[in-house]
Formats: sequence, structure tokens, C-alpha cells
Amino acid sequence: MAKITFIEYDGAEHSVDIQDGLTVMEGAIRNMVPGIDADCGGACACATCHVYVDPAWSGKIGERSSMEESMLDFASDVQDASRLSCQIKVTAEMDGLVVRLPKEQG
Repeated sequence: MAKITFIEYDGAEHSVDIQDGLTVMEGAIRNMVPGIDADCGGACACATCHVYVDPAWSGKIGERSSMEESMLDFASDVQDASRLSCQIKVTAEMDGLVVRLPKEQG
């Protein structure tokens, strides 16, 4: 299990425990974190679970897939640190991960 902190655009923080094997998006939805819409339910078919992840975590969360890269074309304010939270599978090594939410999704 990992404690992951979601920081909304306005600075509001939500720290939640997410079970290993779930995605960051699933953990956000199950804990009613505002700002993660997840319109496609985690199928990597939209960009409504867009988050920013500090590059220091890339070794633990993996790189973007080509499908994720394509879907990020539909996200607002994409940055180098942009990821779709439905594509980040939680492991115990991610304990302490902080993700920031964009001003708007999609």
C-alpha cells in the first residue's frame, strides 16, 4: 500500500492510501479526490485523469506508453511531467508520491 498525495490546482491536498495493483486514478476515484474525472473509467481513452508527476519519480512509475502519449494530445496544459493517472500502477515503492492536478481536465 502507498500513501499518495493529490494536490489540486488551488493547493488543496488529499492524501490517500492506495492498494498495490490499483492505478493512481482508481485510488483517486475510490477516495473521491476532486479533480480526477476519469470519464473513460481507466481505459486510456480520454485525458480526464491528467496529473503532473515530479520527474524524480519516473524510475518508480515508468515511462509513458505510445497510447498514453496520444491521449495526452487531448489534455489541457500538457507539460513534460504530464501523465494519465490511469496508466500508473501503484506499488509499495510509490509511498510518498505527490501528484499535482491541472486547472482543468480534458
